[in-house]
Amino acid sequence: MSLVMPGLESIAFDNFFKLEFFRGVRLSRKTVFSSAQLPSHLNERDRFSLWQDIHVAEIWSVEYGISADLPFEAAIEATAVGSLVLGQMSGTIRHATRKASNIADDGNDGYLLLINKADTVLTGAQVGREYGVGKGEAVLVTASEALKMVGADRNVWANVVVPRSVLKQAFPQIDDRLALKIGAENEALDLLTRYCQLLETGRPLVSADLITHATETIVDLIGLVTGAKGQAAEMAGLRGLRAARLRAILAKIAENFADPGISAQGVAQELALSARYVHDLLQETGISFSERVLELRLQSAHKMLVQRHNDNMRVSDIAMMSGFSDVSYFNRCFRRRFGYTPTSAR
Repeated sequence: MSLVMPGLESIAFDNFFKLEFFRGVRLSRKTVFSSAQLPSHLNERDRFSLWQDIHVAEIWSVEYGISADLPFEAAIEATAVGSLVLGQMSGTIRHATRKASNIADDGNDGYLLLINKADTVLTGAQVGREYGVGKGEAVLVTASEALKMVGADRNVWANVVVPRSVLKQAFPQIDDRLALKIGAENEALDLLTRYCQLLETGRPLVSADLITHATETIVDLIGLVTGAKGQAAEMAGLRGLRAARLRAILAKIAENFADPGISAQGVAQELALSARYVHDLLQETGISFSERVLELRLQSAHKMLVQRHNDNMRVSDIAMMSGFSDVSYFNRCFRRRFGYTPTSAR
């Protein structure tokens, strides 16, 4: 792509940001569109003008305003999951407006679940409703209706972008939930945030079945987050909520498996669940809590044993660091799992 601005030379942005937020382009990695990538010789006004022109051309038509007290700075991160996009906007963008003329310019009609991640308040209005969301709070808006949003001099918000056809098919009355504040204590919102973070930071999904599963889970959770009603919401509770809770449980186990004191009861308390519920969800996967912890500990120990820079460490020390409190038990489990002793692994 090449943009020409009055008074500026032609600036090439080959494959600069080949992502259309509302058309379901699949990405193999996270894409970033940042003001830091703009030519450094431009003055503040021209940098912002060029950034906004690229934004309108490649993402969607929005009229932005920046802080009068801070240097211009903006960054957009985006990761596609099937037809959905998980993203984040940060910087000194102070307000955003989408008018009828902007809507006519690009024809984008997707929904955005905006989640405020900064110690600021984002205020705005859509469909005759005004909203104000603080840190950790969220609001559902649509690109097909006039929209305005105002924040502080520096803001950060995450967004989950869903095509209109996808969300309307799942929740036909979803427009009733537009511009309604969603509290930070909303359990489904917490799970959705965790789930999206796992997808953004993990390896890109390749399997079509996994992409479909992840997409359906996110859509189900958005329905639960917004308080959508009816049979579709009941089905979403059975699918999306359980899947997201399972993801949260697995993440907690992965974070704390090396702690000798890890237990299903402790994980359950951290996630405000019952230990019985944790065991039931894991049982559905075919791998119990203790089996998962043991496998992670063995894999950790095996990795440390085969790394040459750990040759000066005793096997017992590596076992302890991986969460084992009994070296004899570790040796038996290791041999049963890998077919050879920990010493042989070296």
